[in-house]
Amino acid sequence: MSQKNQELEALLNPAVEALGLELLGVEYAPSSHRSVLRLYIDVADRHVGVEDCEAVSREVSALLDVNDPIQGNYVLEVSSPGFDRPLFTPAHFERFIGSPVKISLHLPQDGRRRFSATILGVDADQIRIEQEGKEYSLVHDNIAKARLVPDYSVIGQGKADPAAEDAAEPSLYDDPDAPTPRRPGRGRG
Repeated sequence: MSQKNQELEALLNPAVEALGLELLGVEYAPSSHRSVLRLYIDVADRHVGVEDCEAVSREVSALLDVNDPIQGNYVLEVSSPGFDRPLFTPAHFERFIGSPVKISLHLPQDGRRRFSATILGVDADQIRIEQEGKEYSLVHDNIAKARLVPDYSVIGQGKADPAAEDAAEPSLYDDPDAPTPRRPGRGRG
């Protein structure tokens, strides 16, 4: 985690905790045109709601205005972790042992900077993963970004059943007498 992200997290964490929420992590992306400060929040016994994000946004905005830790203009975004939950700390990795994860590193390890793997375990600051039958041990400080790979089947959005596709109603594309569809914005032709 960058020094700026650590400073922002230390500043903002007490305000988020005072609202009964957990600050999972901070992503600050500076830019000459539009910098973004993104906060990920969570709560233990329920899902994060829009009202939680609004409350954090109000509290954090006031705190940022008073302390002014970021030079120039920026956009504040407050978000729930979502299905592709970001993992910021070794404890986050430990909580999701056995889960698939995508990881990108600051510096290459074994000739790679990107991994699509399964979390095997956590040993202090080492994150153990397995990809394609090979085990890797990654230093947590070298991890630039890590996100869980969503399992959409838990919400009924898994891969479609090929047999169900065959039984679906025919579309315009199946009717030989139907007019040829045009692509939007391409004009006549």
